[in-house]
Amino acid sequence: MDEFKCISSQEALALIEDGATIADIRDPQSFAQGHIAGSVHLSNENLQDFIRDSDMDKPLIVCCYHGFSSQNAAAQLAHFGFDQVYSLNGGFEGWHAEHPDKCSR
Repeated sequence: MDEFKCISSQEALALIEDGATIADIRDPQSFAQGHIAGSVHLSNENLQDFIRDSDMDKPLIVCCYHGFSSQNAAAQLAHFGFDQVYSLNGGFEGWHAEHPDKCSR
């Protein structure tokens, strides 16, 4: 069974500080308006390249709007072979509320 874990923004922050990859699955316009600093916009168009080019052993945090869609995406990415996959509780909206200084445009 493909496993992922739902984590808080505080847990995500610790993983990010240790070098985790952040995949943002929101639409391109939302991503362009603001995203977690250092995150990669992940869509169906670049999914295969992302999988090919990623370090599967590195923690991967999946972020969406509010933390629901990212759970399905996290399960899929775990299925593709990522070892440590996390879904960000509260999504970007929750992250932005708690860590506005850690967001980019």
